[in-house]
Amino acid sequence: MILDTETVMPHKILILPGDGIGPEIIAEAAKVLECLRQECGLDATLEYGLLGGCAVDALGEPYPEATRRQAREADAILLGAVGGPQWEAIDRPLRPERGLLAIRADLQLFANLRPALLYSQLASASALKSEIVAGLDLLIVRELNGGIYFGQPRGIRTLESGEREGFNTMSYRESEVERIAQVAFEAARKRQRRVCSVDKANVLETSELWREVVIRVAKDYPDVALSHQYVDNAAMQLVRAPKQFDVIVTGNLFGDILSDCAAMLTGSIGMLPSASLDAHGKGLYEPIHGSAPDIAGKGMANPLATILSVAMLLRYSLNQLQLAERIENAVGRVLDQGLRTLDITATGMTAVGTQAMGDAVVAALLE
Repeated sequence: MILDTETVMPHKILILPGDGIGPEIIAEAAKVLECLRQECGLDATLEYGLLGGCAVDALGEPYPEATRRQAREADAILLGAVGGPQWEAIDRPLRPERGLLAIRADLQLFANLRPALLYSQLASASALKSEIVAGLDLLIVRELNGGIYFGQPRGIRTLESGEREGFNTMSYRESEVERIAQVAFEAARKRQRRVCSVDKANVLETSELWREVVIRVAKDYPDVALSHQYVDNAAMQLVRAPKQFDVIVTGNLFGDILSDCAAMLTGSIGMLPSASLDAHGKGLYEPIHGSAPDIAGKGMANPLATILSVAMLLRYSLNQLQLAERIENAVGRVLDQGLRTLDITATGMTAVGTQAMGDAVVAALLE
């Protein structure tokens, strides 16, 4: 008898703790991954690397060549956070945030998926009335590789008058808009089949083209309803009536702002994960919050967004849907127990730190 000797290689997960609270929250997410490896059959290897300010300090650049090689070889990447005030005075190309932009561009991660899902246990933590946000479940699809963050020329120059002027370039090619629109329509097909495209077509030529292309792509998805809103109106509607949205698709700058706005609808920015994907499902996964240097090292940070980012990683890059749901259900059970970090605590709840919250999720995974 001839045996099949083909070996299935384990998935490679690259972990980039980053700066500020990044190492603390990543430590809790790593506990979850190790639990899944040891107890739940996840076939994956974990490797660590440097990105952001820690990479600048160690190797002199925010996205060093060693990390670039690791990232290109990985099946998925989990990131903590980058940045901090100690790096604000260095040259702009060396700042930690440039490392994040560089890895996104290097891996061609053009589609950023940011869900805004309100856990029923946290309805009282939202800044809005519970009747406005109860049942909230929307998805923001943000174009990540184009727009004003990457446009050239850019810089600060001195005019003939001696006055200094800062300038940036916003641009989008048709192909860039087409591929992000397709991601949004495909996502909507798995949800409530509604897409709202957000732009500023009344004043920006870039947005005029954006709207034209999205309308054209929509013809390939007759089963999905398409609507349009200007970005200023969309920001207002997110606060006034957020449940009108299913999938929002928008550009890099507008998506950056609207996703943080949507985050606060859920009670805390510390609850929301994100995925940045290439055309083949490889992705960079991270909580949407920043490095929070004011609480770094104090054991106060909420690790749940990072743990939920692991769930997205399993779902979108490793196709481990059951394990993803297992994590999400474990987070729900922990919230049912009344455990809260300081950003989501309320009267009658039990306040816990970063490590205790991570331990509670691991315990819930094993129930």
